[in-house]
Amino acid sequence: MENSEKITYREPAGIRSWAEEDRPREKLLLKGAAALSDAELIAILIGSGTPGESAVDLAKAILKSAGNNLNELGKITISGLKKFKGIGEAKAITIIAALELAKRRRVAPVKEKEKIGGSADAFEYFHHLADLPNEEFWVMYLNRANKIVTAQRISQGGITGTVADTRLILKNALDQFACGIILCHNHPSGNLTPSQEDKTLTQRIKQAAQVFDIGVLDHLIISDTGYYSFADEGVL
Repeated sequence: MENSEKITYREPAGIRSWAEEDRPREKLLLKGAAALSDAELIAILIGSGTPGESAVDLAKAILKSAGNNLNELGKITISGLKKFKGIGEAKAITIIAALELAKRRRVAPVKEKEKIGGSADAFEYFHHLADLPNEEFWVMYLNRANKIVTAQRISQGGITGTVADTRLILKNALDQFACGIILCHNHPSGNLTPSQEDKTLTQRIKQAAQVFDIGVLDHLIISDTGYYSFADEGVL
């Protein structure tokens, strides 16, 4: 790409004329990032194309200039990207930044997952909930070695309560290939005594999780005065 001419690559049909499930952003939401092609991922970075040329068309042209090779694309410069019609400085910088992050990810050391050995470890992880003025319900997802895969907020409520959807909790557990989960919510009132609703919910989630061979290892109630562990109290 030594010349300074603007390079264009045109294909029929813009993104808006596609089926919704085939649009890059919608496709990512519906199917996950792994379902998108390289061009579709770059199109999301670009955001928009030009009249008569979609962002995906433009992304395909950029990829084609690098031999459809992401390693080669990683060598492209901002000035090289700006040679494509529809790519200004801001879009070029966005693409370059994304490519640089991809390079750094390849060489970054893999962080050892944090292992949960008991309720005290889980409390340390969720301690930030003690300072909240409203209730939140979280779930920690663990692998077979009791190492944290991820933790997700399931719901956010008011001062006196929140709702936890059992189906959502189990869907997330299956998506994460979790072998165990730890439930956690806070009591802004400072009262650590579990309510009957807390007990009923815990048993409902435990019974549903057993169907998928997923263990509910604990349920913590957290406040600014400490925490209550269903497992430690033998009521799980």
